Amino acid sequence: MRRTFLAPTLTAGVLLACLATVSVATSPDVNSTTAQAATVELAAPFERLQHELEKQWPHNRMVRIVFHGHSVPAGYFKTPIVRAFDAYPSLFHRQLCEQYPTAVIDVSVTAIGGENAVSGAARFERDVLSLRPDLVFIDYCLNDRRVGLENAAEAWRSMIRNALDANVRVVLLTPTPDLHEDILDSTTPLGLHAQQVRDLAEEFGVSISDSYAAFANRASAGEDLQKFMAQGNHPNRAGHEIVASELSKLMRAQAN
Repeated sequence: MRRTFLAPTLTAGVLLACLATVSVATSPDVNSTTAQAATVELAAPFERLQHELEKQWPHNRMVRIVFHGHSVPAGYFKTPIVRAFDAYPSLFHRQLCEQYPTAVIDVSVTAIGGENAVSGAARFERDVLSLRPDLVFIDYCLNDRRVGLENAAEAWRSMIRNALDANVRVVLLTPTPDLHEDILDSTTPLGLHAQQVRDLAEEFGVSISDSYAAFANRASAGEDLQKFMAQGNHPNRAGHEIVASELSKLMRAQAN
């Protein structure tokens, strides 16, 4: 039986404003109203970032976005071939520049082929936060199957906490397909890791771009996912375009 996967929906006005929502500790002399206002203030920086993207010279500044993960955001197609300009970070960069034509936007890719979230978390402060990013995307599920759900969850939590502590907004990505697993079966190893990322997004109140659901919906509709893949576990240009399109939808949601 085929099932249709739908990406999690966030309410209007919350989707991107909640990219940096974190808990606020209150002391006995701070009432609940003040605490709520502080939480809103922590969530508001994305709105300010959007204003930065809309500014024109000489009032604009560089906005920096970092993609952290494994071989897919690094641009590996059929290993060992790398096509970074056909990978979703570059495609998204171009779409974002078209959406905000007066913005200066830097996209840095700190992804390493073959890496999992445990290794990515170990270098997160050195390689990601040192760039002083405005926004970080995290994509590790494909390789996290090697370390298991528990170790992967601990590593993702570490990266999310470190980013939020630095007042950096975070978007989590579920994986692109692996043709060796049935994407319509939510109990496969990759399906379980995809669900864990959805759960982490809810746990921390950060946003998610559900690539896995986007591909699953195509498979459920009868499309052959092979046409989106360069090899069994790496998308081709068409596959990367699906991921970039999902990211653009996410970024446009609050502007509409």
